[in-house]
Amino acid sequence: MAGRVQGKLALITGAAQGLGAEFARLLASEGAKVLVTDINGEGAARTAAELNAKHGAGTAFSAQHDVTDEAAWIAVVEQARRDLGGLSVLVNNAGMGTRGMVEEIDLADWRKVFAVNMDGTFLGCKHALPLLKEAPAASIINISSIAAMIVGPGMSAYHAAKAAVWTFTKAVAIECARKTKVRCNSIHPAWTDTAILDGLARPGASHEEVVDKLGSVNPMRRVGQPHEIAQAVLFLASDESSYMTGAELKLDGGLSAT
Repeated sequence: MAGRVQGKLALITGAAQGLGAEFARLLASEGAKVLVTDINGEGAARTAAELNAKHGAGTAFSAQHDVTDEAAWIAVVEQARRDLGGLSVLVNNAGMGTRGMVEEIDLADWRKVFAVNMDGTFLGCKHALPLLKEAPAASIINISSIAAMIVGPGMSAYHAAKAAVWTFTKAVAIECARKTKVRCNSIHPAWTDTAILDGLARPGASHEEVVDKLGSVNPMRRVGQPHEIAQAVLFLASDESSYMTGAELKLDGGLSAT
């Protein structure tokens, strides 16, 4: 099929690179107009320029955007109204983690992880909902993680923040279900082959070594690929998922089934 999100108007956070940029590429290729945002404004602008070069001027717009800043969210939603003409898809993708055992984590680092992952998702939903409600049908897609469901040592802040995103998604879905045409679902990837994995490498280890090591503990013996996660975003953004809300999609190679 082609044009699966033809006419959709999407705002995607954390889209300067990695998964967010891949989401924007796929949605634009399937007919959506996109507003890509990131705290790295230059990176977001490059993503938008790439999409406009490929699909035509007016396909993509960009903004520098700190998702923890409420005023920035208000401005970005207004930009969506102005540049896109409205909003029918919100992808809360911006996120971060920190490593350290519970006794070692600084309170400031703990709060920053929650601010980016959870506060950013809350502010996005809060300020985008009035515009989303104006669309004939709308979809909020919150990028959580399989780390919301299964845990290991040394990443308690990330586990807790992504679990909060998961539960918050359900609360938004139920609030919206009876009186609006806005759906809200979460996606839970396991490790995915993006530049973020480089931050997990031991000194001197290559990206390929990190990918191989993480893949070795997965039932499918590999990490995920960005396009595989993007396909789930496309499904949830499209009307194909019109009866789906308050749900979670696990894209983890079977990791959570072990």
